[in-house]
Amino acid sequence: MAGAFLALLLPARCLLCGGRGGDGLCPDCHARFFGGGRPRCCICANPLADEETEAGLGPEDGPAVASTGTDVGTWIEAGAGGGAGLALAPGDRCCGRCRRQRPAYDATVTAADYALPVDRLVLQLKFGARLAHARLFGELLAAAWRASAQPSLPQLLCPVPLGPQRLAERGFNQALEIARPLGRALGVPVRARLMQRRQDTPPQSSLDWGQRAANVARAFTLDSEAALYGRHVGLVDDVMSSGATLHALALACKQAGAARVSNLVFARTPPAAHPY
Repeated sequence: MAGAFLALLLPARCLLCGGRGGDGLCPDCHARFFGGGRPRCCICANPLADEETEAGLGPEDGPAVASTGTDVGTWIEAGAGGGAGLALAPGDRCCGRCRRQRPAYDATVTAADYALPVDRLVLQLKFGARLAHARLFGELLAAAWRASAQPSLPQLLCPVPLGPQRLAERGFNQALEIARPLGRALGVPVRARLMQRRQDTPPQSSLDWGQRAANVARAFTLDSEAALYGRHVGLVDDVMSSGATLHALALACKQAGAARVSNLVFARTPPAAHPY
């Protein structure tokens, strides 16, 4: 009752436009920036070009290749997880890049594009410690997951870890702050220490796309007590750009026996070829 009374006295303002918004966003901004409906690659969540919406990924597309340059068959034989997550459902659409170079993760779900004005919210959380944004991000991401018709929920959520120095400087891990409300909304446990960064690496945003995969190739270590064999792991982060970090984490999970790895990222950086 007290909360309802305060809401009447101090109506919430939309974080994006400043208008009246019930729980962080007004209906117009929610529909405009988080309404979904945009055709995306089912693997990496990049927007699909018109011609890519006409065909899915099937056996006729030839062998899939992991972005390390390793054939997926070899990658699986090396202990990457038995291939349970490699099949796509009928009607799934896949971009040309993922057809040519199959990443280690099997699916990506995102709530929005990383573009104005949504990117301001991400920066406010990450660099302004606006931790209240994380609850909204988690709830929006949970709604995006439910709308995506994924074949199964992850059995556990793993936030992308920060390096020790960056964690000490920032005081929190934004991926973990998003994973907590996301896990509550989906009913999935969060394993905050499943993955660790063994060393601080330069921020991915400071590197060109060709350098990003090498930057994180051996940056992570898996909890020695992790029991991932045959399980579906959800990787949680605030923003996905090149996908190199998530590929490295997914590869570690597959090598530990995970059957499927899905990315749950609040915002996806659109490629320059797709205007936004």
